[in-house]
Amino acid sequence: MSGTLTKLAGAELATILERATLSPEAQAPLRGCADVGDAIDRLEAAGFSLEAVRVLAHALPKREGVWWACMCSASTAPADLPEPDRMARETAETWVRQQRDEQRRAAMAHAENGAFQTPEAWVGVAAFWSGDSMSPKGQPAVPPPPHATGGAVAGAVALASARGNIERHAARLKRFLESGRNIATGGPGRIPPEEA
Repeated sequence: MSGTLTKLAGAELATILERATLSPEAQAPLRGCADVGDAIDRLEAAGFSLEAVRVLAHALPKREGVWWACMCSASTAPADLPEPDRMARETAETWVRQQRDEQRRAAMAHAENGAFQTPEAWVGVAAFWSGDSMSPKGQPAVPPPPHATGGAVAGAVALASARGNIERHAARLKRFLESGRNIATGGPGRIPPEEA
C-alpha cells in the first residue's frame, strides 16, 4: 500500500470494528491490531476481503465513503443500467461534489424508484444518510444513526462486487479495496469500467 491513509486518521478502531459486525473468525487476525489501516490489511491478507470492505466503509468519512461506493458501482454497471439506478448514482456523485441537501434527497428518491435492489440504489441511500436528517423536508430533524452511511456504503460495494459474473468477485474486491485505500490517501479512487 502506498501513501498514508490520512482520511482514516480520526477513525477509532474499536468503534469501527463494532459497526462492521465481524464474525469471530474475521476478528481473529485483528488481535494486537494498531489501527484501521492495519485492520484492513490484515483482513484482506487472511482472506476476509468482504469484511475488509465493511471496515473501510465504516472508517471513511461519509463523503469519501459515498464516493467510493459510486466508483465501485460504476465499474461493474451494465450498459443497460435502468434509469432510476443511473440517476441514483449520478445524483450521489453530484452530492459528493456539492454537498447540497436537495441532491442528497434526490439521490434517495431515485433509490426508492429503483426499489433498493442494486448497488446504485444503496449509493443513493448512503448519500441520503450522510445528511443531518432523515425526516421529510420541513419536518423536525431526525439524524441518521452514526453507522447508517457506512452500512449503506458497505452494501453498495458488496452488491457491486457480486453483480453479473460471480467469478470476478474476488478480483473486484481487490480492486475495490485498492480504490478505497486510494480515496483514504486523498486520491480519486477511480476504477476503470469492466469489459463485458
